[in-house]
Amino acid sequence: GPWLVTTDEIPDPQSLDIWLEVNGERRQSSSTRQMIFSCAKLLSYVSQYMTLLPGDIITTGTPAGVGLGIKPAPVWLKPGDVVTLGIEGLGQQRQKVISPTGR
Repeated sequence: GPWLVTTDEIPDPQSLDIWLEVNGERRQSSSTRQMIFSCAKLLSYVSQYMTLLPGDIITTGTPAGVGLGIKPAPVWLKPGDVVTLGIEGLGQQRQKVISPTGR
């Protein structure tokens, strides 16, 4: 996401730059070229076990740079943090972290 596109708009889903920022600080920068399994392989595999419908999401993991891996100590998201992510050709999306109580 954040958009649904057709194959004529994104002819090669295995060649898209992806990134993520927290409060404007770049935390992750990668490419779909680095995926262990291609999008086609993942769809083929999952569809053997379940019927996929429009809008279904298959999560694939995350590139290096997540908070758990930050040294010397992990950095976790906290209420008020703004997370922005983007995928080349698809756009970007932004979320603000809130507390479990919504405040």
